[in-house]
Amino acid sequence: MWRYRSESVSQAPPLLIVYSLVSKSYILDLVPGNSFVEHLRDDGFDVFMVDWGIPTERDSRNGLEDYAERYIPAAVDRVCELTGSPDVALVGYCFGGLLSLMAAAADPDLPLASLTTIATPVDFTDAGVLTEALKRGDLKVDEVLDEDRNIPPHVLLQYFRLMKPTAELAQYAGLIDKLWDDDIVNAHQLLTGWATDHVPFPGRAATQTVDMLMRENALMADTLLLSGRPVSLSAIRVPYLNVVATRDHIVVPQSARPALDLVGSPDKQELLLEAGHIGLAVGRKAHKVTIPQISEFLRQRSRPLQESS
Repeated sequence: MWRYRSESVSQAPPLLIVYSLVSKSYILDLVPGNSFVEHLRDDGFDVFMVDWGIPTERDSRNGLEDYAERYIPAAVDRVCELTGSPDVALVGYCFGGLLSLMAAAADPDLPLASLTTIATPVDFTDAGVLTEALKRGDLKVDEVLDEDRNIPPHVLLQYFRLMKPTAELAQYAGLIDKLWDDDIVNAHQLLTGWATDHVPFPGRAATQTVDMLMRENALMADTLLLSGRPVSLSAIRVPYLNVVATRDHIVVPQSARPALDLVGSPDKQELLLEAGHIGLAVGRKAHKVTIPQISEFLRQRSRPLQESS
């Protein structure tokens, strides 16, 4: 767990960002001036982030329940211990949002002041051609596991590339007219490097994702089981924000938007933004529109630091 220290923390509770399992977290802290984390820190929040590292053979046995019922609650407790705060604001990005939803639903007494999910899929009814192939069994998880029993990074990379085969060509075509701009070229190189910098997907969690979340559509059907017991998103009662990108081809809007209805919080809202999957956190529009609106939601449900004890 990372802590982004600041001498000017003015808001409580602290923020705990839960990142995805299949890529590296530095996209949220890419470079000075273009950093999701930096923006929130400069807005007065004490920011922490769970980075799952690079899974090994040992991690292959981790199931969704390990992340939702053990690791995230442990991280919440540790942030409370380090800061002296009675609660935290939980922010989940992409698959980290799924895990955050599960954690909040699995334990309604988890000390959360609010929950925010960003680009988080919950409905797999119509989530793309490759997802359909996994649901039908045309693609099988066991067939692509490596010697550590995890899905290797190159398989994940091909999965995301096939979701939108022309994406890279479009990026390069759009870059040709902007080669004179060093900032744009450097940003493109950084983003391209991150986009190919995946980490293994723990085998057991991947199998559960396909069998339970994709094929059974368990979140929509309200049939999610963690450690053998039913867990429903309707049990979540803390203030909730669901951030959805209208041009997201990885987590399409129709997959992300139903979360608002599934969560049982009386205080809940949707932030629908014209952006792509990465554009929610990186780039000029993110820093002018997306992040300030997320920060405002959090600020409205925060308190001055001296009132946090």
